[in-house]
Amino acid sequence: MKGTPVISIQHVTKRFPVGSGEFTALRDINLNFGVGEFTGFVGPSGSGKTTLLNIIGSLDTPTEGKAFVMGKDIATLSHKQSALLRNEHIGFIFQSYNLLPVYTVFENVEFALLLQSHSATTRKKAVMEALEWVGLTDKAKSRPAMLSGGESQRVAIARAMVKKPKILLADEPSANLDAANSHQILKTMKQLNQELKTTFLFSTHDEKVMQYLDRIISLADGKVVKDENQ
Repeated sequence: MKGTPVISIQHVTKRFPVGSGEFTALRDINLNFGVGEFTGFVGPSGSGKTTLLNIIGSLDTPTEGKAFVMGKDIATLSHKQSALLRNEHIGFIFQSYNLLPVYTVFENVEFALLLQSHSATTRKKAVMEALEWVGLTDKAKSRPAMLSGGESQRVAIARAMVKKPKILLADEPSANLDAANSHQILKTMKQLNQELKTTFLFSTHDEKVMQYLDRIISLADGKVVKDENQ
């Protein structure tokens, strides 16, 4: 991997309290990710995939060890600093599209830019460019209820990518899609990865997703059991 890692996970362990005891979700994880990687965490439910994504996305912090994202130690950030890191550098895509039903497609995508100090003209240009990436410029005025599942997920990709983040975190993004839509979504994400040099990290157990990954990190019981390039 060339240059300074975009993400560096150093001896990260994460424990959660459960009743009178605790559950260890991650155990001594060590991983680095460079600019423009297209990587996935794979493994069964409970293997630690989503927990790892949440730490990288500054939604959670390690119990032990260090997680550096864009050079920042996640554990030392205030809530405001974490929010700023996410707003400026990290995009999220979830299996449940999380679109706001009362807003149009345009407004849903624009929402990601409203916390940044862009003019309305700049926002409009960025939103329409993002919708063009995912082939949905003709749906700009539609509301989520009028969209198919595949279209909704493409809107979610546009919303995540409109600010051209350095890192894109995708948690089971194909879970609610059929095979044809899954392949279309993944081809779109791969193209954006190559054009914008965004580092993509997936959490998945979908074989269709794995076909597109350049690197697969297999997790089991909170440990990395395999890390291989394809």
